[in-house]
Amino acid sequence: MNPYEKLRRVVDALIKKNPFYGYLLMGASFREAQVKNVALALSRNGDFVIFYNPVSVATKVEEMLEALVLHELMHYVNRHYLIKPKDERDKKIWDLAKDAAINQFIPLLDAYSIPLNVLIAEGHGTDNDVIFVGPPIDMLNRTAEEYHDYIISEFQKKDNFDLEVVSELLPGQHDGNFDFPLDVVLELLDERVGKAFNLFGHELPSGLRELVSRSINKARINWRTALQRFFGISQRSDRYQTPLRPNRRYEDQPGWRYTFEPKVTIIIDTSGSIIEEEINEFLAELESISHVVGSFKLIQIDRSVRFVTEYRLGKWKDIEIYGGGETDLQPAVDMAERDFKSDGIVIFTDGYVDLPKVTRRVLFVLSRQHNIDFYVDAKKIYGSVYILGG
Repeated sequence: MNPYEKLRRVVDALIKKNPFYGYLLMGASFREAQVKNVALALSRNGDFVIFYNPVSVATKVEEMLEALVLHELMHYVNRHYLIKPKDERDKKIWDLAKDAAINQFIPLLDAYSIPLNVLIAEGHGTDNDVIFVGPPIDMLNRTAEEYHDYIISEFQKKDNFDLEVVSELLPGQHDGNFDFPLDVVLELLDERVGKAFNLFGHELPSGLRELVSRSINKARINWRTALQRFFGISQRSDRYQTPLRPNRRYEDQPGWRYTFEPKVTIIIDTSGSIIEEEINEFLAELESISHVVGSFKLIQIDRSVRFVTEYRLGKWKDIEIYGGGETDLQPAVDMAERDFKSDGIVIFTDGYVDLPKVTRRVLFVLSRQHNIDFYVDAKKIYGSVYILGG
């Protein structure tokens, strides 16, 4: 059997085996290319192109080929192509983190995986043919962002490390492969993945189902940029030494990194006009904000304050929604200013409410189905307004 026929049979079997993957891979085409094993690209009509190395395909068993196709597909499903590393070293960290996030859900790759903590401790790498990277045993079902933070924290604990060895060889295209605008890619993939998940997501394993759900509802706003613009300057709350940043004065010493942690209060409108889809979008943004500012006060409000908590990274799993009545944002704004002395306030709402009076910096984040009059007034008076998906 020639390599094309072999790979085609693997993909056809995968389509029949799992309707979620089948929906995504339906209409895929195949092309020989100079890739390590297999790699995926997106065509302009939203179908995948599967590039393959004929020599590699010919020598691998079909179970491994299926696993490698799934590996590449899951990078797209989890929108890993949206992650933009700061530099080449950061890219290597992200590549490890992305692989750890998805290999755990592909049984064959999981079986051949070495946990991230072991790779870092022992300083040896993966070849992604017989050895792959997996998550630490006490950190399962996490996102690439969480594994990225974990890797950096582990490196900071070590006096020295060899990142080149740890990330020696990584398969496929982790950055996405397409030659048209990213917003078009995002729209094509979001529509396709969203439909596949709505139709067949219930057939995925629970951990994978949760990961894909989080990816679909992932934050649309670059909060590091948004908050730095919002506050005017980056507020330095703490600094620490890191080998990931060069020292401008002493080349053999680690550099300093400053954390950006203004005192922020987040207000979520949980009134009856807010639908579940909008709540899920709001919650997705909270996790992204926490990556930038650390912890913050979170207030849920309809006509009165319903719930107040300290939000930290990963707490989205424990959030319950309270509310459902009429809307009045002013009590939450008053609490943020009076009790929490916030440097700034971010308000998530659909805008079907009176514009509150805010004396501190405020940024409004409106749902797609927002009240246009609220948008106009907020923009005119306060200036800082974002629309999710807009």
